[in-house]
Amino acid sequence: METRDEVLLSLRPTIVSAKITPGMSSDEIFQNQTLRPVTKLQNDLLLAVFKNYVAKHKNVFYDLTIEKRLDYIENAIHKDMKFRNSLKGIIIGQFTLAEYETYIQNSSALNKRMMNIVKDRLKSNIQLLEYAELY
Repeated sequence: METRDEVLLSLRPTIVSAKITPGMSSDEIFQNQTLRPVTKLQNDLLLAVFKNYVAKHKNVFYDLTIEKRLDYIENAIHKDMKFRNSLKGIIIGQFTLAEYETYIQNSSALNKRMMNIVKDRLKSNIQLLEYAELY
């Protein structure tokens, strides 16, 4: 029987551009080995969670220009702590036990990297963030 960690690792997509090179910091290695693959795996869920966030905030997002939408994403992630913590949970919940142990050693810096990756992922999928009923 496979362990939870083995199953989690087998689900993750490979990101060819996420290279590990000599001289990289441990945070960069964690970002490329763990954060980027987990965030890519969770992409559809992250988009759904953001659409729900927008709906709970009266769908104002859909009336904005592209530039203002990008700012909205930025502000939602940086200023709404409840939303930010929800996003962190979506990513952290996919860590193996060893990855979690690494994460808690430097969670502040890794949270910053994590939220930047999530923010960039939402922004790069902005065309998928058009008004649509969730049901």
